[in-house]
Amino acid sequence: MAGIVHIVGTGTIGEPLIGLMADNKEAFGIDEVTFHKRTPLIHERGKVNDLVRRGARLSVDADRWSGFEELGHAPKLEAREAIERASVVIDCTPAGNENKEKYYRRAAAVTGFLAQGSEFGFGKMYARGINDAALDRDADRYLHIVSCNTHNISVLLKTLGFDADGNNRVVEGTFLCIRRANDISQDKGFIPAPQVGTHPLEGFGTHHARDAHHLFKTLGHDLDLFSSAVKVNSQYMHALHFEIVLDRAVTVEEARARLEANPRVAITYKRSAGQIFSFGRDHGYYGRILSQTVVPVETLAVRGGNRIIGFCFTPQDGNPMLSTVAATLWHLHPEGFDDRLDVLSPYLFPEI
Repeated sequence: MAGIVHIVGTGTIGEPLIGLMADNKEAFGIDEVTFHKRTPLIHERGKVNDLVRRGARLSVDADRWSGFEELGHAPKLEAREAIERASVVIDCTPAGNENKEKYYRRAAAVTGFLAQGSEFGFGKMYARGINDAALDRDADRYLHIVSCNTHNISVLLKTLGFDADGNNRVVEGTFLCIRRANDISQDKGFIPAPQVGTHPLEGFGTHHARDAHHLFKTLGHDLDLFSSAVKVNSQYMHALHFEIVLDRAVTVEEARARLEANPRVAITYKRSAGQIFSFGRDHGYYGRILSQTVVPVETLAVRGGNRIIGFCFTPQDGNPMLSTVAATLWHLHPEGFDDRLDVLSPYLFPEI
């Protein structure tokens, strides 16, 4: 069977991605969606049952098969078999690089492998609408979907710092990632007060700037970027403070017009993560905004004639999910796939 998508992991990205792929199989031109869950857990039985109800097929490790059956599940595939019969494998775990060496390199029939934000070095970095032109069918069997905040940084840089012809006008960019403590689905990791981070990566600060730098490097650009991170005691959304310095004069009005013209940017007059999160709950795809960033346009400012400053919010699951779908369809449909993404266009909001 052609067109099989296999998703490894059922966490904060894996779970919604499995449902998204299963719900839109026909539109995406996918014949079958399978997924791997490592551990049989009674408190996650309802989640697994609903993903199966929506059309996804469960795969498990052979030594845990009976544990899933004891919970009432009916696994259809063993883990290694599910990988080897797939057309595209999407790893949504923090072990993508480990799995690449252990399983993926041996699965010769698989067209493409994708890993998520934490797995630096897995393959060529990719974000939808940023470096599509850099993808090479002969070389890019392994793709690394960059993190949610890296998506946000990158779409700001491309929208505000590049001319329509692709000419780079960015002198430098500085970003402060104001991170939520954990996801609303998670009980662990919440913090009682804001917690500042360190700068472990020389020249870049945190991985967000490093990853954005490498993402643009696939297009031949060497951007001077630096990022910091702080966690706050919230479960709603990441926020981002940015300062992008250009080699030319710019106005607030131009910056705003550029953001409004980008279909992957949502503008807003809201300045509360709670209000924007609530909008996603009521209007998004199962609560998720698929835009790459949400910019409160009233926070935009220009300093010194060429420094664009402002705040924005990160749709943390939504932007990597859209890029993951696009990369999957790029592997599955060499003759073109853009029209297959139209089914998701209602969840890329021009305004929130």
